[in-house]
Amino acid sequence: MGSEDDATPGLDLARLRPWLAQAVPGARTGALTATLVTGGKSNLTYRLTDGGASWILRRPPLGHVLATAHDMGREYAVMSALADTPVPVPRLHGLCLDTGVLGAEFYVMEAVEGRPYRTAADLAPLGPGRVRRISGALVDTLADLHAVDPDAVGLGGFGRPEGFLGRQVARWRKQLAASRSRDLPDAEALHAALEERAPAADAAARPGIVHGDFRLDNVLVDGDDRLRAVIDWEMATVGDPVTDLALMLLYIRLARLVGPGIAPDAGDAPGHLTEAEIVDRYEARGGRDLGDLGFHLGLAAFKLAAILEGVHYRHLSGRTVGPGFDRIGEAIHPLLDAGLAALKER
Repeated sequence: MGSEDDATPGLDLARLRPWLAQAVPGARTGALTATLVTGGKSNLTYRLTDGGASWILRRPPLGHVLATAHDMGREYAVMSALADTPVPVPRLHGLCLDTGVLGAEFYVMEAVEGRPYRTAADLAPLGPGRVRRISGALVDTLADLHAVDPDAVGLGGFGRPEGFLGRQVARWRKQLAASRSRDLPDAEALHAALEERAPAADAAARPGIVHGDFRLDNVLVDGDDRLRAVIDWEMATVGDPVTDLALMLLYIRLARLVGPGIAPDAGDAPGHLTEAEIVDRYEARGGRDLGDLGFHLGLAAFKLAAILEGVHYRHLSGRTVGPGFDRIGEAIHPLLDAGLAALKER
């Protein structure tokens, strides 16, 4: 459903204006324009402006999607719950569950001024001192998130923390099986090891809020190097929060396996905290017990291997094109090796 007065796909401004006028009193909806910020198969993000103020609108991707994977109420609920905590989130203006407005549920929030840093090249001009400050603030924010009691902020029933890690192992094996185009014996070995260790890891875990994709390019940083907002909460749940830390560390490792063109390599910028410094700072900030971080790193490697094998499979079938995708498949074997090695780490 496109707009009648611009070419923005998925956003009909004529239908949006009456709803926005109620959600944001004072908005000059007659002068409203919109720009698509991010699209694709993930949730769509638009920047709205009336020539003075600006807002962000989020809705599911176009076409047939699984509702559970693009639940607008889920994103809205977790950010609402975190509004009065140390975790920076955008101020929310309203959630629309009436699919008759835009053809899907959506919500509107403030447009936070800041930028997401994805690559070492993005960070390099800041200098090592500022990069260190930003990466330190990223770790502090993750520890602050994991310190929030889900029950205390109304998220007690937000997820299914019991057996969370075991379900994650099963989920990513199913995902890998659905897109496998070749024999991957290391994937079987890694899965078997994770499956064996998951019950003990689940028993030791203390439930907390999980972002699901926490990394530097999912936060907005202002010109004073302050983290203004954590964004992209579409995978948030209540489970074992250490999965967030492990995935953030594996993204840094992944960039070294596949190169900055495929994975964000901000962790290689001069001044960025090292893995050891990230772990130490997280623990010092009051983060979770990392007694079995090796298991979580192995799980993160298995998850990323399943995701990348899916990209590789779609590339082979001609459904994913673009520079660098022809090399994605090369990363799977070293990533699985890294997962098996991680199981022996602390």
